[in-house]
Amino acid sequence: MSVVARPGPRRLKRWLLGLAALAVVLALLLYAKAGELRLGAETYLYGYPLVMMDLTRAHAARTQGPENRLLRVRSFPGAGFRDVVRPNVDTLYTTAFIDMAQGPWVFEMPPNTLRYELMPFMDAWTNVFAAPGTRLNGGQGARLLLAGADWQGEVPPGLSLVRAPTRIVWLIGRTQTRGEADYPPVHRLQEGLTLRHLADWQTGRTAAEPAWKAEPTSSPPIVQMRAMATTEFFARLARLMVDNPPATEDTPMLQKLARLGIAPGRAPDWTPPQRATMVLARWLAERRVARELASPHGLVNGWSTPPALLGRYGQDYNTRAVVAMVGLGANLPADAMYPSARVDGQGRPLNGSRRYRLHFRAGALPPVRAFWSVTAYGADDFLIANAPRRHALGDRDPLVFNADGSLDLWLQAEAPTQAPISNWLPVRRGQDFLLNARLYWPAPEALDGRWTMPAVERLD
Repeated sequence: MSVVARPGPRRLKRWLLGLAALAVVLALLLYAKAGELRLGAETYLYGYPLVMMDLTRAHAARTQGPENRLLRVRSFPGAGFRDVVRPNVDTLYTTAFIDMAQGPWVFEMPPNTLRYELMPFMDAWTNVFAAPGTRLNGGQGARLLLAGADWQGEVPPGLSLVRAPTRIVWLIGRTQTRGEADYPPVHRLQEGLTLRHLADWQTGRTAAEPAWKAEPTSSPPIVQMRAMATTEFFARLARLMVDNPPATEDTPMLQKLARLGIAPGRAPDWTPPQRATMVLARWLAERRVARELASPHGLVNGWSTPPALLGRYGQDYNTRAVVAMVGLGANLPADAMYPSARVDGQGRPLNGSRRYRLHFRAGALPPVRAFWSVTAYGADDFLIANAPRRHALGDRDPLVFNADGSLDLWLQAEAPTQAPISNWLPVRRGQDFLLNARLYWPAPEALDGRWTMPAVERLD
């Protein structure tokens, strides 16, 4: 029989101290790794809007038309539209990606008292830096000189100078459109909008259209983003920051990027373990966003309303990234509010296997100075295909009110048999969906929270 000798008191003490030291080292390593993951996730969300904006710009140049030219969208998007998530069917767009390195540019918006219009200019980080339109100009139009931050020329008489903080600028204008029958007058309003180089404007010339051919097979930006390697993402971010400089208040975030070996014009050069860490960090960031979107906080009657800083985000990089993921091109709240709901009044997910009612009390319709709508989207944030090709309802529609002045909207897969068809918003049977309300030029009581959307009521 063998005998195992027990360690003596001193030896046991040294062994325990060694084990404790090893535990401390492992804890420090795990803490360091957790810190790297947090840093990677934070910087990924910080850079997401800039990269998404560039992907959208390049995609538009391949599929819609060249830069520095107005694209006048002549019809609403259909259920097959996949370029931008949650497209609206309330307005016809007039858009342009503008390269400020080739500027300055003159944008003219003639007087318009016929339809509400909004012509916001966004920088490469998705901040709105100018928003001419009905709210600010009262239908009197505007004549803007859009110039880069370093331009030193003389502003011609009659033009108002607007400084663009980045090389990439996106004009994503909207003109109120009351259904497909309203296309002709809106088209005429769109034709009155012009974008010209300052030199062409001064001489009265119209620049020749460059040769261009569409590439209809180009993948949508969101698909490209998901397929992009993490190293490529950060390399693209570094390249884009050269001509699209971060704001002064972003200095702390630039210091965090520097800890990862990233700076404007300097792409990362990571070891394989570092690359693996950043891939995991990106995955964790996207998972966190997905969880937040699936179970948002601060719901009122089941509705989530974006914060007041929408369109001018400051240092709230997480909100800015989420908006770029689910609603690139969002307006300032003063111009439009976007309450959304994925659950009913009891917190249960909205699903097309059920029937729902959205009831507005008499005198409690969305308070707006322009107009309002409610749009249904699938769980993928795109429009839902349906036989009547109806994707939204709003004050432009021939809605039937109840005898007491209240209004019911019916949300279900099949047309209702005991309610007006005009008040039916179709969804798809058996599939989750969400609702997005839009309040254009919201009244103060909507902006300050005195009015809120009513809960979605499940009927069966």
